[in-house]
Parts: sequence; C-alpha cells; structure tokens
Amino acid sequence: MNKAAPVNIDDVVLSFTPGTLTILNVVLGLIMFGIALDTSPRDFRVVAKHPKPFAIALLAQLLLLPVATFLLTLVLPVPPSMALGMLLVACCPPGNISQVLTHRAGGNVALSVSLTAVGNLLYIVAMPLSITFWGSLHPTARTLLRDVSLDPWRMLLEILLIVGLPFALGLLLRARAPRLSARVQPVVKWFSLLALLGFIVAALVGNWAVFVQVLGVILLVVAVHDAVALALGYGTAVVGGLGTRERKAMTFEVGIRNAGLGLGLVFLFFDGLGGMAVVAGWWGIWDIIAGLVLAGLWARHTRRRTGAATGDASGRTPVEAA
Repeated sequence: MNKAAPVNIDDVVLSFTPGTLTILNVVLGLIMFGIALDTSPRDFRVVAKHPKPFAIALLAQLLLLPVATFLLTLVLPVPPSMALGMLLVACCPPGNISQVLTHRAGGNVALSVSLTAVGNLLYIVAMPLSITFWGSLHPTARTLLRDVSLDPWRMLLEILLIVGLPFALGLLLRARAPRLSARVQPVVKWFSLLALLGFIVAALVGNWAVFVQVLGVILLVVAVHDAVALALGYGTAVVGGLGTRERKAMTFEVGIRNAGLGLGLVFLFFDGLGGMAVVAGWWGIWDIIAGLVLAGLWARHTRRRTGAATGDASGRTPVEAA
C-alpha cells in the first residue's frame, strides 16, 4: 500500500462557512466582554500609581517578545505559515489564565490583574499593527501576508468592532451594574471558552492527518517559543529591579498569551491558514500546561523556604495594597 504524500502545511486552508465565521465573531466578542466584566477601574489606578512594572511589561510584550520570536522563526525548522503563526501569538494580548498561575506561584496577583486589564485595552490597537509590521519584515512569511492581502487598518477597524466594542461594553456594565456583571461574568467566560474550544476541536478533527504530519515540529517549536516568552518575562523583571513576587507576575504576564483569540484571527483575517492555526491552537494548550508546572514548582519552593502557604494576605506588597 502506498503511503499518502506529505502535505505542505503552507498550502492547507482550514475553511468555515460564512455563518460559522459570524458565530466565531460573536464568540471572540464574548471572550473580550467576559474579560472586561472582570476588570475594574481600580486595575487601571494601580498601574497609574505604580507605572514601573507596567512599563517593563510593555517593553517585554510589545518589543522584546516579537523580536525574540522573529529570531526564533529564523533558526527553528518552521515553514512560512508556522513562522507567521508564531509572530501572531507573540503579538496577541496576555491571557487571563496568567492571574491564576500568578496566584498559584505566590506572585503579585494585583499586579497581574492590572497588567492584563491595561494590556488587553492597548492590544486592541497594537495587535494588528504589530502583526503587520513583524510579518512584513519576515523573509518568507511576508509573502503569505501579500497572498491574504492583509490591510492593517481594515484589521484594526474590525478588531475595534469585534474585540474593542465588547470590551468597552463590558467595562461599562461593570461600572454601572457591578452586581449584575458579577453574576453574568462566569457564565460568559465559560460559555465563550467552551465555544472556542469547539472550534479548535472541529479544526483538529477535520484536518487530523495534516496535524499528525507536523506534530513533531509543533511540539518542539511551541515548547521552545513558550519557554523563551516565560524567560523574557522573568528576565526583564530582574533587570528592572522588581521584587520576587513581581517577577513571578511578570513571568506569566509575558509568557501567557491569548492564543485562543489568535486562533480566531487566523480564520477571520488569514483565510484559516493551516500552519498559523496549528501553532495558535497548540500554543493555547501548551502554555497552560507549562504555566501550571512552573507555578507548581515555584509554590513548592516557596513553601519549603518559608514554611508557609503562598499567596498569604500578610505578604502583600505595596502594589497589591494600593
């Protein structure tokens, strides 16, 4: 029996019907709506009172992570579509799971919450411009950008409608009706995440043979990329002179990206390009696994060193008390 010929991942397109893409738009909007419902004005005030950690995080996320990712795409064995997928993930906003991991590790949760809140707001504008900039510089991925005719200003406008508007509505509801938003937020959060998971599963099942062929490369590339992102978060916090608990928060704030949003953007703006989809899809799973392992190791180390449970209220830093 003849074996199936290898598939070029750059030629694979994961397609959905227009109706399905409309549902995906709604799901992405619900994700950002849920994030906003979990955001309070206090989160922004904390950043205003303590700008140094935010400035360091912004430098790491908007500049250092894309630069490091760009270099990784040149040295790792990735085809153009996977390289573009790596750049897309690096240009995505931080993920909310970073707060859970920061708490588990005994880090500064208040700082993590504040950085995620402000970061998601800034990335509404920064994300499409950053993706276009870094993608257009790449020696092989820029061809794919031309093939999909990506217009950064059109992308910005659509992200403002799909992501920015729901985020603004969520902030408004949180400010005007905090009790209602507290009841609605868990429902919106879990429904949108499960719906997005359904899209990921559908893409995997429908293109299983393709994913199996590139599985080895994906495991290596995403593991290395995620490790570099986590290390950048910690390293910039160390160089910036932040405390131990702030270093933990910064590690997860830079290392955990909202790859689920990135996957949705692959279908909306990049015609469901296979290499991009598989990178974003696996990243969303792997960074949670790696984050949980790192947070667990940090928590164990802290317990051994102090003999106390992590995240104790008596150990709050000035940032958390603000």
